[in-house]
Amino acid sequence: MKATHAVMLAVLLGSTSLAAQASDLTSSTIFSHGYVFEEKTGEALYQGICQGCHMPDARGATGAGTYPALAGNPRLATRQYPMVMVLNGGGAMPSFASSLDDAQISAVVNYVRSHFGNHYTDSVTAAEVKAVRGPSGASGE
Repeated sequence: MKATHAVMLAVLLGSTSLAAQASDLTSSTIFSHGYVFEEKTGEALYQGICQGCHMPDARGATGAGTYPALAGNPRLATRQYPMVMVLNGGGAMPSFASSLDDAQISAVVNYVRSHFGNHYTDSVTAAEVKAVRGPSGASGE
């Protein structure tokens, strides 16, 4: 009887602790409001958006679709290429023009261009993203 009560008490205390931890995570971290993302760092944006398809190591994947590798990708040498891809999408990749602002796009582009075996040091600025986005503000077309 005492052993049963001890086990029940341990389970109750453990579940209360897990609920408190889950509450802390959800209350302190807001990643997006609908389709508009709140995160500002390139790393957080990559982890929250890009790695779902391009994988955590940016090596891409093949299966139901083909998700190109960003790791060691020579196309990233051209600064405009990743800006246009993030803004307009292409193939299976969606456009993020209405979900990310210019600073967020420059942050994630710079992160990908300087990580995963990519060593491009010429950073993309938010002003350059704005210019590629164009006067409509919705896309780079």
